[in-house]
Amino acid sequence: QVHLVESGGGLVQAGGSLRLSCAASGSIFSINAMGWYRQAPGKRRELVAAITSGGSTNYADSVKGRFTISRDNAKKMVYLEMNSLKPEDTAVYYCNTHMIVWVVGGTNEGDYWGQGTQVTVSS
Repeated sequence: QVHLVESGGGLVQAGGSLRLSCAASGSIFSINAMGWYRQAPGKRRELVAAITSGGSTNYADSVKGRFTISRDNAKKMVYLEMNSLKPEDTAVYYCNTHMIVWVVGGTNEGDYWGQGTQVTVSS
């Protein structure tokens, strides 16, 4: 069994900062891409930032220059440093990983999601 647990969400004023963390645990063979998505009320889930196992990053245009994604492969963790937060950043933030995990009889490759953490930015 595999678990992704996010932490670090909360309420912050516009212009403030938050750091999200996501820890992967369980029967993991390898972790490829890791990323953060968000979903605001009434909107579709969207990619915020992603990072490959080699460290290449990709950001949504709306967060470029404000957010930084990083990962610690040894700890199986991914982080999202969010600065200069805006009210429009308010959403539930989800950790996503593309992993190969151990299952009975071998391995399985797929996308895994955390439970989400609420980020609220007040104006």
